[in-house]
Amino acid sequence: LKVSGYKTGQANGATFWAFLIPYVIALVFEGLPLLHMELAIGQRLRMGSVGVWNSISPYLGGLGVASMAVSFLVGLFYNMILAWILWYFFHSFQSPLPWRDCPINLNHTGYVTECEKSSPVNYFWYHETLNITPDIETSGSLQWWLVLCLASAWCLVYICFIRGIETIGKAIYVTATFPYLVLTIFLVRALTLSGASDGLIYLFTPNWETLKNPKVWLDAATQIFFSLSLAFGGLIAFSSYNAQKNNCERDALIVGCVNSFTSIYASIPIFAILGFKANENYNDCRNWNILRLTNAFNIGDENITLENYDHWLNYLNGTDPSEVESLSLKTCNLQTFLDQSASGTGLAFIVFTEAVIRMPGSQVWAVLFFVMLFSLGLSSMFGNLEGVLTPLLDLHMVPPWLPKEIFTGLICLISFTVALIFTLGSGNYWLEIFNSYVGSMPLLIIAFFEIISVVYIYGINRFNDDIEWMTGRRPNIYWQATWRFISPFMLLVVFVAYVVIEAEKRPTYSAWNPDSVNFPLADVLHYPEWVFVICVLLSVLPVVSIPLVALYRFIGFLKKYIMDRHNQNPYAIEFCNGEF
Repeated sequence: LKVSGYKTGQANGATFWAFLIPYVIALVFEGLPLLHMELAIGQRLRMGSVGVWNSISPYLGGLGVASMAVSFLVGLFYNMILAWILWYFFHSFQSPLPWRDCPINLNHTGYVTECEKSSPVNYFWYHETLNITPDIETSGSLQWWLVLCLASAWCLVYICFIRGIETIGKAIYVTATFPYLVLTIFLVRALTLSGASDGLIYLFTPNWETLKNPKVWLDAATQIFFSLSLAFGGLIAFSSYNAQKNNCERDALIVGCVNSFTSIYASIPIFAILGFKANENYNDCRNWNILRLTNAFNIGDENITLENYDHWLNYLNGTDPSEVESLSLKTCNLQTFLDQSASGTGLAFIVFTEAVIRMPGSQVWAVLFFVMLFSLGLSSMFGNLEGVLTPLLDLHMVPPWLPKEIFTGLICLISFTVALIFTLGSGNYWLEIFNSYVGSMPLLIIAFFEIISVVYIYGINRFNDDIEWMTGRRPNIYWQATWRFISPFMLLVVFVAYVVIEAEKRPTYSAWNPDSVNFPLADVLHYPEWVFVICVLLSVLPVVSIPLVALYRFIGFLKKYIMDRHNQNPYAIEFCNGEF
């Protein structure tokens, strides 16, 4: 249950991959085999990630350090999401909810233009919560309300964590199960919204042309790693607390299937609400054009409606095309609004808050929803923090005289200080960078070396014997084939394809710019060169410990070998001080 809560939180608080085919393939041939392997090796060797890989071979010590680095970096931005949740939670007690209506402008003559052009929900997220800058190069200042929420989030994580893994297990009975109740409530409400069917069609209709794009398969593979929390080290740490005779194969199948089911289950209300929002934006776009046409051609009010808009537009284009062209009408396409719906870390704060304000007793549902999100996030933070602390203890980096509670507090304090970058006006852009680059290539590299280490260094036959001793039966042909051949091959292909595709293009990001011509659609910008360098460093630095530790061990081996050869006595009998 601890592992399930950890993974469910990582995957489903934000988004679900709409491309089910590559998702399922990656789950079957990469996700489940690696999940079983991590749970089994942690349970058998009774150590954290550093201890496990060091015990297999000293040359693999960097693998545990890499997992620890990824867990630390992910924990930085993940707890920022908890801070946003607290901010919304505190505002959920207001009546009406602050994201229900647009605020009045300074002249008290109407609503704020930025809010009118987008929506109250978008305005509260981008302006009131993030106070976001128009691009990543404009840093802005620290937002004091986000700093306070971030400090509160780290304090709550610390308080819940210091009681130890047993208490965490009891807490997750609530944090891992409560979200299903809330999701069901939102599912019922979302399906009754107008336009919900468009979102569900968008979710479940495969775009075969898109599936020909290798990037889709890469995204599905990296999504599996993130959703199943593979290569973070937290799973190995958690499983080390299991009973030695625990059935880890059953655990892997249950946790993997529960996670995938939850992903699909959570995606239905998400995309239903996305369909509703896309329809609203689509209708707002056409109503704006209707107003322009009505005024320009002196057509009576309500003669042009949403139902006959296309007919009128074709008619006016045929009779006076130059006049229509001079109006600079917006291009209104439902598919475009669906494609550019909210995504990433801000999805929950835009999509579900839209549904909340349309429910009776919206304050109650808002409180329930953000309690649910915080529960999921807290489950994930338990795993991330465990993935940092256990390796540090294995490395004996904690002085014996220092209590674990104080050391944990120092880790949380350091993490809070570094994470202040996410409270800047440009903080959301940096959070997306961390999310994209820390959670992709480093996880592929770590997972590849993990499976190679277990199969070809620890030994697959020895590993099979361990599993038989723990579960009472040897792994079947599915596990054998995926561990030995299929999973490492797929990981290698995904890694090479990822590097090739990323090298062919200059990365972009979506900016919120009210002065953009296409506002409220995202303004797609290229990363500056110095930001791109940081992106590369975030992809490389977490895993640089793998070759460095191996090189250090090899140099140590060479030194010892040379010293032994140098000090070796070529004679079988020594002669010292006149005596044999």
